Amino acid sequence: MKSRRNRVVFKDYNPGQLMLLPPSLEELIALNHPIRVVNRVIDQIDVDTLLRQYKGGGTSSYHPRMLLKVLVYSYLCNIFSSRKMESALKENIHFMWLSGMSYPDHNTLNRFRSDRLKDVLKEIFAQVCTPG
Repeated sequence: MKSRRNRVVFKDYNPGQLMLLPPSLEELIALNHPIRVVNRVIDQIDVDTLLRQYKGGGTSSYHPRMLLKVLVYSYLCNIFSSRKMESALKENIHFMWLSGMSYPDHNTLNRFRSDRLKDVLKEIFAQVCTPG
């Protein structure tokens, strides 16, 4: 007869379990996670020159500040493919939090970095290196 002390006990596992109150993404991101640093730094940058790249009219656009955050964090994570960025925005809680649950597609991300960002990139990133 086996002793009860040797009985294996598993934690509950039910991937289909619905939550009455799901956690917010804010609760799931550690306070010292690098994503918060990227968010804070990009929030402090003057993006007026970037905003002037947009003409207005037509359909609404994703905010360039959010797209810039996604690009910077992607590069920090060694993600350079716009298709992989698109996937991360749908699958990775850090990217979801950073984008505010927005899901720009790979074409949008690629156009942003190749068209809108190309003429203002040096000016934007100079602000990161300049104190104050």
